[in-house]
This record gives sequence, C-alpha cells and structure tokens, in this order.
Amino acid sequence: MRVIDLESIRVKIASPEEILTWSHGEITKPETINYRTQKPEKDGLFDEKIFGPEKDYECACGKYKRIRYKGVVCDRCGVEVTKSQVRRERMGHIKLATPVSHIWYLRGVPSRMGLVLNKSSQQLEKVIYFSSYIITKINNEARQTVLDAVEQEFKIKVKKETTEAKKQELKQLKEKVKEEILEIKTLRILSEVAYHDLSLKYGEIFEAGTGAEVIRNLFSKIDLKITTDELVKESIEAPLILKKKILRRLKLFQGMLKAKVRPEWMFMDVLPVLPPDLRPMVQLDGGRYASSDLNDLYRRVINRNNRLKYLLEISAPSVIVRNEKRMLQEAVDALIDNDMRKGVTTTATTGGKRLLKSLAAILAGKQGRFRQNLLGKRVDYSGRSVITVGPELKFSQCGLPKKLALEIFKPFVIKRILDKELAYNIRGATRLIDEKVPEVWAILEEIVKDKLVLLNRAPTLHRLGIQAFHPVLTEGETIKLHPLACEAFNADFDGDQMAVYLPLSQEAQKEAREIMLSSLNLLRPATGLPVIGPFRDIVLGCYLMTKLKEPFDIAQGKPKEVKYYSSESEVITAHEYGFLGLNEKIKVPNPKSEAHEIIETCVGRLILNSNLPKTYPYVSKLIDNKSLKALIRDVIEKYPGQESIDVLDNIKRMGFEYCTLSGISWGMDDLIVPKEKGKLIDEAEKEVEKIEAHYEKGLLSHDEKTSQKILIWQGVKTKLEALLKTTLPEDGTVLSIINSGAKGTWAQPVQMAGMKGLVNNPSGDIIELPIKSSFSEGFNVLEYFISTHGARKGTADTALRTASAGYLTRRLVDVAHDMIVSEEDCKDKKGIVVLKKEAEDIEQNFTFKLVGRFCLEDIVSKIKPNAVIVKKGELINWQQAGEIIKEEIDKVIVRSPLSCKSIRGVCQNCYGWDLGRNRLVKIGEAVGVVAAQSIGEPGTQLTLRTHHLGGIVGAGDITQGLPRIEEIFESRAPKGEAVMSLTEGKVIKIDEEKRVITIQPSKEASDKKEKKSSIKESGANKKPLPMDYKIPNRVAILVASGDEVKENQPLCAGNLDLKKLYKSGGLEETQRYILKEVQRIYSSQGVDIHDKHIEIIIQKMFSRIRIKEGGDSDWVKGEIIEWSVFYEEVEKLKKLNKEAPIGVQILLGISEVALASESFLSAASFQQTSRVLIKASLEGKEDKLVGLKENVIIGKLIPVGTGFKPK
Repeated sequence: MRVIDLESIRVKIASPEEILTWSHGEITKPETINYRTQKPEKDGLFDEKIFGPEKDYECACGKYKRIRYKGVVCDRCGVEVTKSQVRRERMGHIKLATPVSHIWYLRGVPSRMGLVLNKSSQQLEKVIYFSSYIITKINNEARQTVLDAVEQEFKIKVKKETTEAKKQELKQLKEKVKEEILEIKTLRILSEVAYHDLSLKYGEIFEAGTGAEVIRNLFSKIDLKITTDELVKESIEAPLILKKKILRRLKLFQGMLKAKVRPEWMFMDVLPVLPPDLRPMVQLDGGRYASSDLNDLYRRVINRNNRLKYLLEISAPSVIVRNEKRMLQEAVDALIDNDMRKGVTTTATTGGKRLLKSLAAILAGKQGRFRQNLLGKRVDYSGRSVITVGPELKFSQCGLPKKLALEIFKPFVIKRILDKELAYNIRGATRLIDEKVPEVWAILEEIVKDKLVLLNRAPTLHRLGIQAFHPVLTEGETIKLHPLACEAFNADFDGDQMAVYLPLSQEAQKEAREIMLSSLNLLRPATGLPVIGPFRDIVLGCYLMTKLKEPFDIAQGKPKEVKYYSSESEVITAHEYGFLGLNEKIKVPNPKSEAHEIIETCVGRLILNSNLPKTYPYVSKLIDNKSLKALIRDVIEKYPGQESIDVLDNIKRMGFEYCTLSGISWGMDDLIVPKEKGKLIDEAEKEVEKIEAHYEKGLLSHDEKTSQKILIWQGVKTKLEALLKTTLPEDGTVLSIINSGAKGTWAQPVQMAGMKGLVNNPSGDIIELPIKSSFSEGFNVLEYFISTHGARKGTADTALRTASAGYLTRRLVDVAHDMIVSEEDCKDKKGIVVLKKEAEDIEQNFTFKLVGRFCLEDIVSKIKPNAVIVKKGELINWQQAGEIIKEEIDKVIVRSPLSCKSIRGVCQNCYGWDLGRNRLVKIGEAVGVVAAQSIGEPGTQLTLRTHHLGGIVGAGDITQGLPRIEEIFESRAPKGEAVMSLTEGKVIKIDEEKRVITIQPSKEASDKKEKKSSIKESGANKKPLPMDYKIPNRVAILVASGDEVKENQPLCAGNLDLKKLYKSGGLEETQRYILKEVQRIYSSQGVDIHDKHIEIIIQKMFSRIRIKEGGDSDWVKGEIIEWSVFYEEVEKLKKLNKEAPIGVQILLGISEVALASESFLSAASFQQTSRVLIKASLEGKEDKLVGLKENVIIGKLIPVGTGFKPK
C-alpha cells in the first residue's frame, strides 16, 4: 500500500495471536554474531533464517546467489533468497515461559491495570513482583463449614466456663474469628505474612496466587459488556466523591469495548522482537563491536527466559522459580521502558552508570524517533557554507561556490555528460567530474541556469527564514547573499553560515519558483509591512547624495547664486564634466510633471528619481532611513511585481556607489571629547557631596540619596549629549551616520566621547557610582570592573531568551498547526468590535487591528457627511485604514477568526488578507503556523525579567515580557494577581490601613443576581449589601473613593486570573483581555503584530468542550473533546433522533490543548509520548490525518497550499 492512499492510522494493543502473525520465527538463543566467522548465529538475535539474508539475493551458506533465485528457500540453511532490506521489516518473537505485565499499563498514570481491578498500582505491583498475594477464588461451602465449626466450638467452650468475664472474652474472640473469615474476599491483596497466616488457618476456604500470571487469569475472566453496564448503573447512583473514579473506569471499559481490546492483552505471553537492522551491530576498527542497547536488553530477556524454562523443566523449588520469574519481569520492563520503575534500572554492562536506552526512550524526547527522525529529516543534495555579501547580485539571485554547486547538481551533471556522450557509463562520468575537466563546468553552468535552490539560515523563526533563489556560480568557498535579503533571514556577515537545498522534482521547482522565490516574499507575514529595508551603507549613500548644499565659490570664498538648467540631461552632463557638484542646489523643470514647473533640487536627487518608476511623483527631500523605508513601502504597494524589485536593486546599487564615492569612514579622531566635560563633572561631584552630607545628617533616606545621585549623573550625561552634538562638524562622519539613521543612535557617541554613565549591577539595580570616562579616554580599573556586570548579564540573558522563545514557538505551532483556511465564507454576521481606545491604552498602532479585514457595516466619514470610507462586506486596505485613523473613528465591526463559524479551521472572509502578500488569503493556507511564527519570531526581542515596582520585592512583582506571554497562553494563575470587582457599583470607602476597599453594588447588578450568587441582599427593600475586597500589601490601589467600577474591573495593580475572568465575565470579555494583554507586551517593546495572529491562538485556547451529559454518544461526563468533533457528533445524533450530548466550552492553556488533540500522532510527538500512546492504544484511537504534523510523520504531502484537497 502506498503512503498517499492512507486515510487514517489506528493504534491498539496487540493480542498474542497478532504478535505471532507478525513474526517470522522464534528466537531461542541470546547470541548475536559469531565472532570468528562474522556471521549471524542460528536462532540468535540476528538469525538470517528468521530475519532474511545479510547480502542481497544470497543465502547464508552461499548455495544460491543472484536475483534469478528470488523467492527460493535454501534447503541447507533455510534462508529465503531475497533483498537484504527485509531485515528492516521482518520481526521475530520470544515465547515467554510465564506471562509478564506490560510496564506502561501498570505504572502509567493513571494505572490502567489498577483501574481494571479497582486497586492501586502499588498493590498490584507487589503482586506482580511476587511480594504480595491476591485472592482469586473463594469456596463458599467450605467457608460456611468453617463458620459452623467455629460456632460449634464456641458453644462447647462457653458451657465449660463459669465466669461472665471469660464468656465475654470468648464471645469477642468468636466475633474476631468470624470477621476474619468473612473478610476473605476475592481480589483482596495479602502481604506474604498475612497469606501464610490465613492459609494455615483457613487454607480450604480460598485460593490465592502471586505473579503476573494470576492477575492475567483474573483479567481474562472479565466480561467487558457486563462490567460496563454495571458501571453505568453505579455512576448514576454513586455519591459525588466516588463518581470521578467510577467515570474514569467506565471510560476505560467503554474504550476497550469499542476497540475490541481484551484487558489480558496488557500481559505478554509472546514478546515481539524488533527487526535486526533497526537495532544494528557494527564492527569497529579494533575488531570490537558497537551494538544498539536493545540487543543487550533482548539478550537479558532471552537468558532469563531460557533459565526459567530449564528450572520449570527440572521442577526446581518454588522460591527459585519465583525469583527467576521476577527477574524475567524486570528484564521485560527494562526493555520496554527503563525509566519508569523507581529504583530499579538496568545499566550498561561496560560498568559505569549509563542507563540502557529502552524502546520507550527511543521514541520520546528531542532525540527520539518522533522529533529527530519523523518530524525533521536530513536532506540529501544539500550543502552549507559561510555567507558573504553579494552587492552585485540581483534580488532573486544568490552566489553558489562552484565546488558546492557541482556536488549538489552531480546527478544532473552526470545525466548531461551521458547525453552528450562524453562518457558511456556513470563511473566514467563520475571520473570526469572528479577530474574537473572544462566541459564539466560548462555543463554545470547550463544546468544551473533554469534551476532554483533554497537558502536557509538557522534558527528558522518564520517562513522567511527559508527562501528560493536563482543560483549564480562564483569562485571561492562562500555563499553570496543579496544584502537586502539579510533582514528576512536575520543574517549578517560576521561568520554566519547558511544551508542550501536543491528541490529535485518538477513540482518542487515549480513551488520554489511560484511561492518561495525571494522576490515574491517582500512582506512580513506578521504585519504586512516590507521585510526588506535598505540599511547601513545604502541608507548612508542615499542620504549623502540627496543632501542639499548652497552653491559656494571656493576661489572667491563667498556663496554664489543658484543656477538654472533646462533639462535633466543637461544637469547630468554638467555633473559628469565636473561643472556641478553632486549636492549643489540648482533649479530645473520637474521631469516627472506634465506642467514642468521649476523645482529646487540637486544632481543626487535627480539621479535618485531617475531610478524610481516613471509614473512615481518626484521625490524632493533629504532621504534618511525613515523616509527611505516609507518610499519603498509605497513603491511595493503601488507597483507590485518585477517593477518594485528593479527599483530596490537600483536603490541598492546607487546607495553603495555614492557611499563609496563619498569616502566616508569612521576613525577614532572623528569623536571629539567636549572641552566642558571636566567642568560638568566637577560640578556634579560637588552636588553629590552635598547629598552625602545631607544623608549623613539623617535628612535623607538611603533610597532618596540613591535616586537623587542617579538623577544628577543622568543630567550630566544629557548635557554632554547636547554638547557633543554642537562640537562635532555638521557634515562630518559621525553626524552623517547618525542623522541618516544608517546605524546607531546618540547613545553610542555619548559613551565613546562623553561618558559611559551609570550601569546596572547583576540584579538589575543601578550602581550609584558612575563611569566618568568615555571609551575613547579609556576606563580605570574600577570602572572597567563595574561595567562588566551589565555586559555579561546581557550576553547570558540573550542566550536564555533565545531558548525560551524557541520553546514558546514550538508550543504555539503545536497547538495551531491544524488551523487551515478551509472554506470561502462561514456566513458569520456577528464579528468583533475593534475599539480605538483599546489600541491607545496599550500604545498599539490601530492599523494592525483593522487592515486586511472585512467590514460588517459601513464605515462612514466624520468629516465628509454621507461619504463612506469602507462599504459593508469590503476589505479594509492600508489607505482606508489610514483614513479611519485620521478621522478618529472610535469603533469598527469586522470579521475575525474569533467569531468564525467554520467547523474546522477558519474561513477566507473571517481571516481576510494574507499579510505576506497583501491580498485575500487562499483556501488551504496554513494560517495557524503563520500565526505561531508571527508571535514566536519577535519573542527573542522580549525581556525575560520580572519587573520590580520601584525596587520593592514581594507582592508588587508583575511578570512581564516572555514569561508573561507564556503565563497568558498557558492560562496559568498569574504571579501578582489583581483583585477583581465581582459586581458593578461604586467605591464607598477605602481603608488604607487594613487595605480594604468597600464597594456598594448598583441596583442593576443586584437585578442580575439571579444569575450570580455573589451579592447578598438585606431587609425588605432588597437593597444589596456593600462588599469588601482585601488588597494585598505593597500593591498599588487603582481606584479612589467615589469611583464607579465595572464588573471584573481590577481594583489594584496586577494581572487577572483568566479562568476566574472567564467564569464571571464570559467568553468575549476573556478573549478581549487576552488579546489586549499579549499586544501590550509586544507594543511595549516596539513590536507590531496583527491582531488576527493572536486571535487564532486564542480561538484554539477555547476550542475544547467538557462533556456534562453524554446522551447517546460514547462520551462520559468530564471528558474533554475537540469542538469540531463534538459538533459533528451532535449533528449526527440529531439526525438519528437520538439524545445529543451536552457540553460546556472551556479555556485551556496551549500545552493542554495540544495534548488533548484528536490526533494521537500529533500529541505523542509533542510531549508525554508514553502517556499519549497508552491512552490511544487502549481506546484503539484512529488518527484521521487532519493536521500538518501527522502527515509529515507518515510521509504524506501536508494538506495545505498545493497539497490541500477540499473535503
């Protein structure tokens, strides 16, 4: 069967019969390879008869060789003549002398074996490991006989006794014995001592046993249907305290019943053995062998199993047999999961403490099968090298070293050599390539012409981290990258490396050309703004060429008048012959206007405009970083396609050229230390002495002294900055570089030529001793020492931040990867309200709430009466968004993923624009992954620390930056939780000492009280009683007496608990709060993200339903189900006139949502692999292969973009 035909995958426990059908033979010996002959041992772990031949089409004894004997089984050695590849798929088995339990089902949480028998896993474990006994059978007749005998004996003894006290004593003794006999019930677990005691006294009443075999026999007697029916009855009648346990058992039995799984399959009589090529053994140089840990673990099992068989044959004493059985059980446990048993682990035989890697360990974790091999695969036809700048390249080109290209394109070159008959077989062609004859280079040039390669720079934080380019062959060893492509890759040329991949098939080349080409990816998917910004030298070049200078006659030493020219060509000619300077002010007719009005300009500006599109208006201003970015954004918007690419390449070429011609360079002497510096510092030191004196006299507290000193030194630094701006020459290097925005701000020159100023200590507080020297003057020892704190902390923080941001991105992708644009329109009429005030509160750019969304009602102009800015049902573009902001329109109702009614994914109209292209999103676009990348990519720019309010430690800490984003998305109870008003009302009193706020609920709030029980009423007039709120110490109170408060309004500084807010404020308010909080953190760091990316993640956080009533479905109360699955089930049952289940929408953190996924492959490859697989295997779970991860794992094309198939 081909992978492409797979529709779903199911996992379930294998029965012993099924294991035997997989197997090609029994393994009875622990040997692997004969060290003398280097051949696999017969009946051993690498046996060719069981697993297939080691060499292609050759049996073990060599009687049959070559493909013509395919399928023949050798009569001497019994090996089938076939491909050696079968050693990767043929399994074997070990027949166990006694059943053993599967550690996953015993020790997993909750213990599934424990749930079946309603016992704790610790008790069962003791039975399985032979230290306790379990009662399996009761003989009720024998019990009655014993009870009668006790009664009889009692009567006889009572008659003999004379005193009342003795009779009482006898009676008590009889009751105790009776109780002891009646307590003997099936499934009771006895310690060894208790068992020996009871079996001596009442051996005929009961049978008990120990070991896995006994429990297996108990499991085999269970009737799942009857047990399920009993549990359904119990769950209705049981008190609340027991209900949870009963429902858990019911869920387990229902799952097993539905999946046709028997409980005794949790024990193994037959152990499957992995194919030998998946646990290889390789010879090392010194004649020694390196072997997979699994071989050691299997060997241990086989040795113990063989020894146990022998002991059973010779009828050895039970204590020895029991010990051997326990050792076999431990060997199988170590094979399956070596990390699961407390205290008992199996280490390598080489000595040392290295744990052997069991089957479970091979699956789990970053180096496990799922994440290392199934989700991330190695790519052949790839290379990597250091990158250097390629200023001569066009925007869609990259430079590939010839050596690297020859290696990557080798198969294509070989084919072309054979076609041209330069060689007659592959070996000959390879020889030509190795000799590097001139024809080979010519052929390589031909091949490279119409091929594209992919360039990737790790870490790939968003989709622009991997793009396609046309390769250009270069000499040397480095990959050349276009300077404008750097920002998308976040690359620089200080030793960064990049990987290059070759898409092989026609389809892959087509996708690279039509989707991934760098010239098609000019915009950032997070915002829709250009990702390519000219920077550094390009900006400086454009700045220097567009700077206007008054004409000056050097010979006469005085200004001269502005010259007039008749046309652009005349100006250029005059400049080329040296009669006119590049920046000299001139007057010339506007070359871009029909009227040809006279404008003031210079040669540089004319050259700049000649490189812009013909119809673009004339740009006559000084070009710095900001205006160049705006210009490029405007060009990309108005001239999409090749024209804007050409403009970018022209600007790049021109910027580099004029920057080079300017001869500008940075030197130590460009920085001039202001003369007044010494005087300023002396004055400040006198001020500081005064403050110290006041402190000594006790007029200032320590905190006041510190803050006043800090203010003084900050003032000095500010004054030095102002002085520095006046000391430096206006057209000098430093001013040109900073004013143009090419690099740096005033902060750097101030440190280089002024003073470094105040620095922080490792805990983030400012050290009150300033660094008075500048870098050009040099620090003294103490200054150098205190400045290292901050520098070191900065480096350490960056490393930690990168890891945290990466982990956040991984969780976001995991939760949202199945969010795909699935249909055109879900017909939603509600949408969401976007408020200007909310954007202003958190200093967010209002544009990123509006642009690229569909309106749900007309947006009418405030300035022009009856003029409509955007009609209902239209998309808001950049220009219209600008008008809405200009006219200060307060609220807009738009479509949003939060209100989308699509059952799976999101619809085109609720999502709106694909911001990476600024056009309507296509059906099949993976918007979930884009959202995750857009939120995760700027994560590295966020801070990591908890913010101290004024240096106070304790309750006043409010989490910010990355930890806060994590706290929100994982919906954890926040650190420094704010107290929230439970009702609407008025603050009537604030007790500062006791820190109590009293609120009088309003009448409206009281009328709503039927819904909520938080308000108490008094007297006949039903006036609501005031409510008191206790505020923690050291936390700022946000309300004043007499203020009106709304329901769910925070009363003090801090963050709200999302789960509490959801309970009291409902869905929309919680969604709005999450969106606002996430945007607040990104906006504070100057990062723009479009709201809809965050909305997609929020939608997934609310995408689960908790079942309240199961109805006629297979679900039990308390189960958590995906919304789409719940909806489909409800519709199905309604059609059949059955009772539909009832559920409530719940809020979960992103990790919980990812683990509660319907796809077990997606969940298992995320976290808690064994837990997910235990659950899935017992329920016989089916993975419908809906999302991206599960399709990548099985090797199918992902169901998005070109692989999307509409249902």
